[in-house]
Amino acid sequence: MYKAYRVYVIKIKDIAIFVMLLIIGVLMAWIIYSGMQFRSMNTTVRKKQVPIYYVHTDEKVVSITFDCAWGDSDIGDILKTLKENDVKASFFIVGTWAERFPQTVKLIADEGHDIASHGYGHFRMSALSRDRIREDILKCERVLYEITGQKVELFRPPYGDYNDDVVDIARNLNYYTIQWNIDSLDWKKNMSREDILKRVVNNVKPGSIILFHNDTLHTAKLLPEIIRTLKEKGYSFLPVSKLIIRDNYFIDFDGAQKSKP
Repeated sequence: MYKAYRVYVIKIKDIAIFVMLLIIGVLMAWIIYSGMQFRSMNTTVRKKQVPIYYVHTDEKVVSITFDCAWGDSDIGDILKTLKENDVKASFFIVGTWAERFPQTVKLIADEGHDIASHGYGHFRMSALSRDRIREDILKCERVLYEITGQKVELFRPPYGDYNDDVVDIARNLNYYTIQWNIDSLDWKKNMSREDILKRVVNNVKPGSIILFHNDTLHTAKLLPEIIRTLKEKGYSFLPVSKLIIRDNYFIDFDGAQKSKP
């Protein structure tokens, strides 16, 4: 009887040890799985979609860009300055603006400047559904194509407002999403000519994309001085379509477009 009891106790201990090892194994499996999920989440964060803010290059070349969303009274002066200085720029045009000023859009295109999309309705894109984002980009594309006959390939979300969906949808529609690394703040009423000039020339670097707007207080009149000053600093100019890297590139965390090694 005693021996049977001992055997019974030993079996109970064996079962307890087995159950304990099983629990430990399950816990370890859960910890490993959780760690993999955490690393996966971190990888997703690291791969956040980022537009092109500037181009990594050793050449002293920059792009001048204009967002067109309001009036068009100063476009003639802007185009005249660009022509006199042999500079090609990029015009990011809102679809409704293009519908109001089709002859102005045609003139910009005929002068050889980039015709680029700024969305149709000047919405904050990150607040829209994926379907609405796609619809807005395509609507602006149709408007600009009907006026110029050109396929648009550059897109800048209004207000610079974007999320992963915006960049992803634009890319799937064969667009390069373009931001800027120098904001002139020329639309602000309290910005003087000197303020705007300093913001541009003091922060420029090779590969910079400079943001201006048309229909502002100072930009059209200040543009000749900005171009002259940048030329004196050794810079030349390319439209964004010729500045960006077309193939075999990646975009760094700060928006720098770089060639792959």
